Amino acid sequence: MSKVIIDKELIEKFLTRGVEAIYPTAEEFKKKLYSGERLKIYQGFDPTGKFLHVGHAMGIRALRILQQLGHEVIFLIGDYTARVGDPDKDTGRKMLTEKDIEENMAGWKEQAAQLIDFGGDNPVQFKRNYEWLSKLKLDDLIKLMSHMTVQQMLERDMFERRLNEGDPIGLHEFIYPLMQGYDGVAMGVDMEIGGADQTFNMLAGRELSKAYLGKDKFVRTNKMMDAPDGRTMSKTKGNGINLADTSEDMYGKAMSYSDDKITMGLELLTEVPEAAIKEIGENIKAGVNPMSYKKMMAFEIVKTIRGEEEAVKAQLNFEATVQNKEIPADIPVLKMKAGNHRVIDILVEANLAPSKGEAGRLIDGGGVKVDGQKIESRDAEVTVASKEVLVQKGKRGFVKIRS
Repeated sequence: MSKVIIDKELIEKFLTRGVEAIYPTAEEFKKKLYSGERLKIYQGFDPTGKFLHVGHAMGIRALRILQQLGHEVIFLIGDYTARVGDPDKDTGRKMLTEKDIEENMAGWKEQAAQLIDFGGDNPVQFKRNYEWLSKLKLDDLIKLMSHMTVQQMLERDMFERRLNEGDPIGLHEFIYPLMQGYDGVAMGVDMEIGGADQTFNMLAGRELSKAYLGKDKFVRTNKMMDAPDGRTMSKTKGNGINLADTSEDMYGKAMSYSDDKITMGLELLTEVPEAAIKEIGENIKAGVNPMSYKKMMAFEIVKTIRGEEEAVKAQLNFEATVQNKEIPADIPVLKMKAGNHRVIDILVEANLAPSKGEAGRLIDGGGVKVDGQKIESRDAEVTVASKEVLVQKGKRGFVKIRS
């Protein structure tokens, strides 16, 4: 068993950096951390997309702090909850198949391992909630549902909004918060970590821990960072800075944030000291050109995930391809069967777009070129032969195609 360490700096960082709230209070959890007791803490991630993103990295980095302090840390895959899907604010989610889930989570451990340690003296545990949720019987489910009322469910703002707008709400959507809450019961945890959008679900789990275990489970909610396109960063939309992206793509995506997101990005997505972030914010307000600070943010995001060497390479690539409008020398080559191929399919195959829908939106926005010519139609095709064809997405996405 790993020895618990009391490190004032790490504890303070866990309690404050990127934190929206701690329930019941930060002060009570601070006492726990200083008690020397070995705690069990987890965060759950539903495999609704193939890529974890920097929004998830906030929680993963928090787990890393607890791992360093010697506590028992669990990285939980919601492979069973993903079948239901966390209710969406706009519409019901599509229920995923077992095949969808397995394909989506295939690379997750490798992605997360950039930020936490699944080995060593105090390895992070990698668990799946299928292990216990699949074993619940109807009696168990009835008991679980008895701990929450319809009125409580309707307090969740997304349900209230959808009711007012006449959007159907499936009964299975009411089960999701209970399923997530039961994860903490099944594992007997002391704390759950998650994004602020998960507050309702995590507090439901807090009540279940009291009812089932007589345990006062703590909850830490993380502040939320939008994607560079201004929408919520989402595995499903594939619009985030993904942990599986190349370092160059991470840097480039970070540079596409608006200037008003620089200090938030530095706070939530990097390890830059808070005093330095405060000074940067003051300088921007005073009229200092924010470009150097945005480049610093992009550099630090890559450094946090991939290390300083990769961050240097990514910055040099951005300066050459975007700022100096050069075409990089080391463009990857994708071999495809000779003949005509739709540009949309090429973008997905080359990992320049996460889906055909997103590839279509890139084309609609004028962000795709083939041999320097802008593609105007989603139905456009490219003839693949022995001669290389250059496909470009935006200012920094390049691939060469040949048979």
